[in-house]
Amino acid sequence: MGWLVAGGAVAIVGLAVIVAAVVWGPELISRAEARDSTLGTAPHAAVEGPGIPAAGSAGTAPAAVTDRVDRAWATATALRLGIPERAMVAYAGAALAVAETQPGCGIAWNTLAALGSVESGHGTIFGGALDDAGRAVPPIVGPALTGTEFDAVTDTDRGAFDGDARWDRAVGPMQFIPSTWQRWGADGNGDGVADPQQIDDAALAAAHYLCHGGRDLRIEADWIAAIGSYNGAASYLQKVVHAADTFAAN
Repeated sequence: MGWLVAGGAVAIVGLAVIVAAVVWGPELISRAEARDSTLGTAPHAAVEGPGIPAAGSAGTAPAAVTDRVDRAWATATALRLGIPERAMVAYAGAALAVAETQPGCGIAWNTLAALGSVESGHGTIFGGALDDAGRAVPPIVGPALTGTEFDAVTDTDRGAFDGDARWDRAVGPMQFIPSTWQRWGADGNGDGVADPQQIDDAALAAAHYLCHGGRDLRIEADWIAAIGSYNGAASYLQKVVHAADTFAAN
């Protein structure tokens, strides 16, 4: 198992394959493999997943991204795909929120779900889980970025996010390094705090990060560039394509 430093995150390589297999289950894996053999190896996950029915609302926008999502749809979709429902509503809500504030980006829930699957198994890596409030329990903290096995990243947050005052470590279910979180951290649950361990905050931050620079993720080249900014490894892109396509197709 190794960790690759991404532009904005650290990806768990090797272990991510094991986590994805557990999250998707044998049936989804076989379907994905069948689709891959038909579609070939070129990235094709720029096509967004099925639309998200929005929750009925009036007046001002909901404070929490999860309040934007039709819960019956989220429950059914999460069950069908093997995604924890608490993560599913965060991915869908973040996509709906950014569709409103950055309509030109075209980010889809299945892209965020794919990143969450590859990065941390939707917060379940190392036997953990997301609690009812959407926090990773226990907190997800990656290895020190010392330059021994991966790029060196000296401390940028005085240990505030990762507990390490010497080296940075990727944190949370979407695996942000502290310096990137300090720029892109978001408050997705409306509690006034941007917390990388909280899935609503992390999903919204990831959506903003992927959309920056005027990208239109409905365009394949922009989608690939966005994923590459998260982690530039070809093997990482392949895993995210595989996951995003699987979620969209099922």
